[in-house]
Amino acid sequence: MALGRKAVNKQESEDKSIEINAQMQGSLSFNDPVNLKINGEFTGSLETKGTLTIGSGGSVNANITGDNIVIAGKVNGDIVANVMLVLMPTAVLTGDIRTPKLNIVEGAIFQGNCQMAGLYEDTGDLLGIDEVAKYLEIDLQEIEALANAGKIPARKHGKTWKFERGTIDEWAASGKVD
Repeated sequence: MALGRKAVNKQESEDKSIEINAQMQGSLSFNDPVNLKINGEFTGSLETKGTLTIGSGGSVNANITGDNIVIAGKVNGDIVANVMLVLMPTAVLTGDIRTPKLNIVEGAIFQGNCQMAGLYEDTGDLLGIDEVAKYLEIDLQEIEALANAGKIPARKHGKTWKFERGTIDEWAASGKVD
């Protein structure tokens, strides 16, 4: 998981806190809520539950999915914050964001697109891969191949693909369905 690791300082307590003061590469995914703070450099992908904090000395080059995300350092990548995203005065974010709540503190730098709306889970319009296959009348394996190739609008939640009904309707109407 970690390449070029300098030092990792893990602090685990009853509230499941982890602090990383390291240079790391890889994919970090947490199934249970955890308070994760990155003060070092991280490259790869992050999928968290709980609170993710990128400290003022932190530098992250990754797409991030999480509940509550607080950025005080530098981030290059797309972000999906299921609950809230906060950009502190020292934050530099380059990438697209999707969150229902956004707080950009004066001094923060943000370059990208922002979509603020209730996330899929809130609307009830989130479909699983089997539902999309039935809905579009396309073989399940073909839907999975399209999702893996990035040819159908989808998001990966852990090991499963999720699809927003409205986006799938637009995609199908565009004639991109075989």
